[in-house]
Amino acid sequence: MSNLLRVTREGTVPEVTRPDPAKVIAGDPVHTTWNLEERGGLFAGMWHSTVGEWQCSYSEWEYVHILEGVSVLTATDGTKTTLRAGDSYVIRPGFAGTWAVVEPTLKDYVILT
Repeated sequence: MSNLLRVTREGTVPEVTRPDPAKVIAGDPVHTTWNLEERGGLFAGMWHSTVGEWQCSYSEWEYVHILEGVSVLTATDGTKTTLRAGDSYVIRPGFAGTWAVVEPTLKDYVILT
């Protein structure tokens, strides 16, 4: 096993899911995840979502780098953050609000639980 891992969708079988219907606010978002690394509470890979909006709550750290599309994270206090291609963010444990995919979004992610 190499100590370098290329982040790509090629050669990885994706997992296709939908958010819990009770949390969906708009649309019928479909999530496709290419989880490339999983060890000791760390997950890394790529994630894509179709248009829609759902409630979310984070108990983990997540680093995201948006590769394509536009999403809007809205915190419970109403603060909106627009994520566009080229943007990078860290979502800290305790974030709660909604994730709205305005344009189909593809991101790289690293999650630490």
